Amino acid sequence: MVTSHLVPPAAPRTPAPVGDDLHREQRVRSFHPRKGRMSDAQRAALSRLWSAYGIRVDGKQLLDLGTFFGDPAAPLPVILEIGFGMGDATATMAAADPSTGILAVDVHTPGHGNLLRRIESDGLANVRLAEGDAVVLLRDQLAPASLAGLRIYFPDPWPKARHHKRRLIQPEFLALALSRLRPGATVHCATDWEPYAEQMLEVLSASPELENLHPDQDGGYAPRPDWRPVTKFERQGIDKGHVVHDLLFRRR
Repeated sequence: MVTSHLVPPAAPRTPAPVGDDLHREQRVRSFHPRKGRMSDAQRAALSRLWSAYGIRVDGKQLLDLGTFFGDPAAPLPVILEIGFGMGDATATMAAADPSTGILAVDVHTPGHGNLLRRIESDGLANVRLAEGDAVVLLRDQLAPASLAGLRIYFPDPWPKARHHKRRLIQPEFLALALSRLRPGATVHCATDWEPYAEQMLEVLSASPELENLHPDQDGGYAPRPDWRPVTKFERQGIDKGHVVHDLLFRRR
């Protein structure tokens, strides 16, 4: 008998984009909707593989990560990656560390199709996808202390001053995320927008539940880890002369 990765078991469903009706709350959201154009290969991968590797974020049912990743008896430590774009960096990191699960959440439908295609072509057993708002996923569908890490690479910087309140890395979001991180879990952020990097550093450093793994280096920023691939957004920022900052903290 096949056990559902949702608790209680969910009815079978077909892939569907997240509708605005799910996310009408007046708060900071984890995404800026980007549907884009999907290639035939991405569409085929989405149709063929979504039921095995993906869930739609609906805030209704707790996600059993052990079952979702295929082995509840010996569950992988799972890192949540918020905003994976086209998923190529995610696939590269997953291939390099098969003993760690990556739960990748985004609303970019072509990205889901592309990452599913990479899962199949690269034989990745340690990646699962979620479509929708990561805040809803964290708040309503992930258990406390269930995550081994959090990755947020090149989130929307919302550069205009009147839009800064829309940035994801805020104290309220961090408090929610920390409640889902187990002791020793890592928080890794990266951005090429220096004012946002400063805000990230301020917010993360202010939490007594976090310790900076590089407090005395480069003003508290971390060197770029070898295992983090250069992303498309990072290359675009570098081409524009932006300075990329990594921030690496650990949950106490």
